[in-house]
Amino acid sequence: MLQQRQQVLLNTTRKLLRKNAHIRLQHIVEHVHPADVAALMMFLSEDQQDIVFGLLGENARKAEVLSYLEDAITERLLDDFSVNDIAVILQEMDDDDAADLLANVDEEKAKQILRLMGREEREEIEDLLSYEDDTAGGIMTTDYIELKPEMTASEALVAVQREGEEPEMVFYLYVVDDDERLIGVVSLREVVQAPGETLIESLMTRDIKKVRTDTDQEEVASIIARYDLLAVPVVDAENVLSGIITVDDVIDVIRAEATEDILKQAGVSEELLDDYSVRRNVLSRLPWLLATWVGGIIVVSLIGQYEEALKKVLPLAAFIPIVLGMAGNLGSQSATIIVRGIALGKVDVNHLFATVAKEGMTGLVLGCFYGVLLGAVAFAQYSDIPRLGLVVGLALSSGMFIAALVGTLVPMLLHRIKVDPAIATGPFVTTFVDITGVVVYFHISMMLL
Repeated sequence: MLQQRQQVLLNTTRKLLRKNAHIRLQHIVEHVHPADVAALMMFLSEDQQDIVFGLLGENARKAEVLSYLEDAITERLLDDFSVNDIAVILQEMDDDDAADLLANVDEEKAKQILRLMGREEREEIEDLLSYEDDTAGGIMTTDYIELKPEMTASEALVAVQREGEEPEMVFYLYVVDDDERLIGVVSLREVVQAPGETLIESLMTRDIKKVRTDTDQEEVASIIARYDLLAVPVVDAENVLSGIITVDDVIDVIRAEATEDILKQAGVSEELLDDYSVRRNVLSRLPWLLATWVGGIIVVSLIGQYEEALKKVLPLAAFIPIVLGMAGNLGSQSATIIVRGIALGKVDVNHLFATVAKEGMTGLVLGCFYGVLLGAVAFAQYSDIPRLGLVVGLALSSGMFIAALVGTLVPMLLHRIKVDPAIATGPFVTTFVDITGVVVYFHISMMLL
């Protein structure tokens, strides 16, 4: 239903653009959700993007749409804006979104923009820009509500109501001491339900799930998901509250990390999603395909060594694709499960033997099942070679068992030696499984035929 609605919006937008019906289009883009406008922009030409963005009117509306846009589109749109225009739009954005936007602007231009902003807002954005993009500090926001432990519930409610700007998250209120160190957290519901004279210190919990400013964003996402939190506080080395990370930011992180892992396994970078140039595509994919090509050459050489066996029992060649294909697919499945499990913290690389044994047993059961089926097919089709069914059955069972072991073992070992398994696992597993599959297949055939 969502995709259907977006398709209707896209078709309507294109139709109105062709007719130059900008007034009607402006009415539409001003009343749909900013996220829908941002999604729409991805499928428009650059000229059409400029028109739609210009129809948004108020700076607050432009700020909302920019916070959802892809970086490449944001960077291009802002190229045509003056530093004054960008500064005005930034003032309508949350500090974390403003920092993300400035990260896509030329460094010199970003400095000019910051000089046009208020001192307090400028300092907060500069502080956020000082952190690495993939850390908790890089994705946190400084819009939160803090309380003192000596406050009463009534005073806390007054503080919430007195908050000048709309905070990012009001479900959690953070309790700090006189040195701004985080000492507790209390939910707004507890404050509202408590008698007015109740001290915050008696309501707050000291068992705080928190992260450091240098914590990797993927670990932050894991913590929020594990404990079902709406937000997590971010502290520095001295336990001073620096900001918070909300669940909506974590959803973006999970999506980005998952996309990054998938593309790494394919041997390409995320930038290719935004840049479809032939040159960039070729340069990005060459190393991955080279590894596969080298593996293929080795397999060809190995098959050449068994040329005499193939001449004597020609039907052996007919089953090579299915034996290698089934083993390769199972190896890729095992590798994908382990790589993703490591990323999500669900696979313990210290329990290597148990994990490999479990996946190996799975591969053996699947191998035996499909081996029996393939053996039956071979026996029925080539009844004049009675042992052919036994050969292909054993070869497929052995190949799938080995593939499961390799697909499990390789990413765990790579992780142990501090190599990203998402990048290196694919070519290694594919090549190794193909080579071992050929060797096992022909050795079994030579022994039994």
